[in-house]
Amino acid sequence: MSQPEATSPSVLPNWVDSALFKGMLRGIERESLRMQSNGFLSQADHPKALGSALTHPHITTDYSEALMEFITPPKPSIAEALAYLKDIHAVAHRHLENGEKLWPLSMPCMLDDEEESIRLAEYGTSNIGRFKTLYRHGLGVRYGRRMQTISGVHYNVSFPDELFESLQQHETDERLKALSLQDYRSHRYFGLIRNFIRLTPLVMLLVGASPSVCKCFMTGREHHLLPLLKGTLYLPYATGLRMGRFGYQNSAQKELGIHYNDLVGYLEGLQKAVHTPYSAFSRLGLNDAEGQPIQINDHILQIENEYYSLVRPKQVPQADETPSDALAKRGVGYVELRAVDVDPYSPIGITEDTAGFLEVLALYCLLKDSPALFDSELDIIEKNQAEVVNRGRAPNAEIIENGQTIEIETWAKQHLNEMQVLAAALNQGSETQLYTDALNVMLQRVDEVDDTLSAQVIADTLTHNGTWNFGSFMAQQHADVYEQHQLDSETLAYFEQLTQQSLEQQQKLEQDTTISFDEYLKTYR
Repeated sequence: MSQPEATSPSVLPNWVDSALFKGMLRGIERESLRMQSNGFLSQADHPKALGSALTHPHITTDYSEALMEFITPPKPSIAEALAYLKDIHAVAHRHLENGEKLWPLSMPCMLDDEEESIRLAEYGTSNIGRFKTLYRHGLGVRYGRRMQTISGVHYNVSFPDELFESLQQHETDERLKALSLQDYRSHRYFGLIRNFIRLTPLVMLLVGASPSVCKCFMTGREHHLLPLLKGTLYLPYATGLRMGRFGYQNSAQKELGIHYNDLVGYLEGLQKAVHTPYSAFSRLGLNDAEGQPIQINDHILQIENEYYSLVRPKQVPQADETPSDALAKRGVGYVELRAVDVDPYSPIGITEDTAGFLEVLALYCLLKDSPALFDSELDIIEKNQAEVVNRGRAPNAEIIENGQTIEIETWAKQHLNEMQVLAAALNQGSETQLYTDALNVMLQRVDEVDDTLSAQVIADTLTHNGTWNFGSFMAQQHADVYEQHQLDSETLAYFEQLTQQSLEQQQKLEQDTTISFDEYLKTYR
């Protein structure tokens, strides 16, 4: 079932009241590597003063031990989400040791030639903790560990049920009217997801910030990148190499046929991938010569999270639920927008303008007609993404849409202009000018390509004579901001309590372990 066209010429139906947006929630996940004072990747443990990376709700690690992840709870306004994220950064900075800092770029700081020196994230001796580390070991075996040092920002957004109820009441398709609210909400969120995939090149163009990489990242890989300066590789018009073929990739996933046309089909595709062996991974073996496991299994996906996607349907899992279980039982609760580079100019990796733009874009994707997405269109979208990743700022960069080739500037302006009415409605709903201001910033970046983040990164990399110097300079600037950020006694006490609770929770998990890890893994396999 495709979504119906809006009845008015505007993407915003004329019956929509801005009050319907008041229950919107957003949460932010920001990743950042810990770097040593010499610019190399940290070899130290996750700071114990920050609690357990396994059980802390806001400060954890992602794929490698040095890759910190800061997670805000859902917040009713952008300002509150950003303020919370700033608090987390300031708390984390207080407990970094030996002059370590947070690396400000999506692409990693200095890596040496040995992949093994990229430490896997460790979560203690409980079975679940060891399982998480083994999963990361499997990723390293499959794709190499360098890939696990890339940072990004994930932006989570949900719309209030009142909006979905109103949308459903105005449907003309009786099948859609007959759905339960849960199923209808999932249906609309999947429409949002399909449109976000179509418009990901717009995100890469406007907020992509990884046009260059440290030469060390490409060690042992064939590539088409050019030297910018000694130690830095780039493409002259690139926007976000993190989102291209040097970023997160899974060669097996192209064969999956996972589509976002409805929840049932999506979950079936995901489950099939988790249970289907893949010959290239089978050849790697399950265990090493000593009998120690090297990957969870030899399937296309070890677990569901291995499916790399630009956007994910999400539902908060309850005890012992997988992400799929939660979605199957309670439908889509929110979407995770994952195609966002870390903004190196923001101490928290994201600005108010980017957040405002992403929310207008999410609403645009929700309300705009969203036909089913099949392989033929996905192939075109992939070409569009490659064009923008590699040469999005080129004067002759083009997008293919509806069978036509359009100059990227014309294409971007067309969509941003259509979003203006939504920005105005969101402004009204939250009594702010933020959303219109954000779109105006993005329009300026389309008008003047040198104002894009990717162009600024290239200019500043040249000014500072290399990626390492530029990143180190920004890391120090950000460290100064964290130092000056005032944390009230209540916030400090709250984070100290979370540290203690998380350590106790990890200890309890380790004490409650009743079967060996070998048995635990055998049961899972």
